[in-house]
Amino acid sequence: MFGLFKSKSAPDLLVDPPDLGEGRRVYAIGDIHGRLDLLTELIDKIADDDLARGPVGATQLVMLGDFVDRGPDSAGVLDFVMQLREWWPDVTCLQGNHEEVFLMAARGDESALRFMTRIGGRETLLSYGATENDLDQMTLGQLRDWLMTAVPERHLQFMESMEEKVLIGNYAFVHAGIRPQVPMDEQESRDLRWIRDEFLNFDAPHQYFVVHGHSITSGVEQRGNRMGIDTGAYVSGVLTAVGLEGTEQWFLSTSAYAG
Repeated sequence: MFGLFKSKSAPDLLVDPPDLGEGRRVYAIGDIHGRLDLLTELIDKIADDDLARGPVGATQLVMLGDFVDRGPDSAGVLDFVMQLREWWPDVTCLQGNHEEVFLMAARGDESALRFMTRIGGRETLLSYGATENDLDQMTLGQLRDWLMTAVPERHLQFMESMEEKVLIGNYAFVHAGIRPQVPMDEQESRDLRWIRDEFLNFDAPHQYFVVHGHSITSGVEQRGNRMGIDTGAYVSGVLTAVGLEGTEQWFLSTSAYAG
């Protein structure tokens, strides 16, 4: 079936249920988009769940990206996650497409700033101290100059340090998805942060079972080769996490959604 696509580096395909491996537990958190209130609530639920399930070799948090834009407190989300890494032993943060655009804008790219304001960045600018009047009255150049001084360097360095993907057992955690039938070590950064239809509409097995955000669904989207957990927190009030241990999967949410 896949002969037309194979090359010397073609990936082996996952045919068995995904397995995280022994001695670890992972909680992956979907797109936060400035909802600090939901993030703190979900972290409390995860901590309680982790404690109730008993000790395991290691418990890792994987945050799938899109910390900023659309919701009311992007700056607060970044501060909280940076503090979270100081008391939770193992936290991996993935860079989403919204962090990519925000970084470009905050480093002085006017075209990125213009695009950012069309994809929910206005709320991010307000979270860093701009007023509605500022955003209405400033020229694009003035807004660029303001942004370059308003965002703390620690936030920029934190976003720049975020990972593109993380592989644990048979699982791949990415922001948007992967390019089908391309080995994981040959995936391009843009696809990992931006891909949509080519990934979402592909039903055959991948090399890994993919856990992703980026594409909003009303609940967890379970497919044979992937799981989408972006439940549109900024507008729905539902921020979702998946818990994984061995071959077990379960879900936590800031609402009554039960998976």
